[in-house]
Amino acid sequence: MPLHYLYLVLAVAAETIGTTALQASQQFTRLGPSLLVVVGYGFAFYLMALTLRHMPVGIVYAIWSGLGIFLIAIIGWVVFGQRLDLPAVLGLLLILAGILVIHLFSNTTGH
Repeated sequence: MPLHYLYLVLAVAAETIGTTALQASQQFTRLGPSLLVVVGYGFAFYLMALTLRHMPVGIVYAIWSGLGIFLIAIIGWVVFGQRLDLPAVLGLLLILAGILVIHLFSNTTGH
C-alpha cells in the first residue's frame, strides 16, 4: 500500500473517531469526548494534507468523506442504536460502490 493511502486511511479513522466522540460529547458538555473531537479532527486534517501531496483534492475528499459517512452510519447503528431504513442502507451501499469505482478504476488516485 502506498504511503499516501495509509495517510488517507488513518485520516478517515481519525475523523470517524472525532465524529463518534462528537456524539458522545453531548454538545460539548463532556470534557473527555470534547477533547477527542478536537484532536481527532486536527489529526484527520493533518493526515489529509499529507495525502494531498500525491492525490488530487477532489478524489481525496470524495474518499475521505464517503468512507467517513459509511463508517459513522455503521457506528451510529451499532453503538448508538440509530436505525437505518432500506433507502439509507441502499444509499450507503452506493457511496461505498462509488469509492470502490474511484479506487479500482480511476487513474487519478495515484496507485
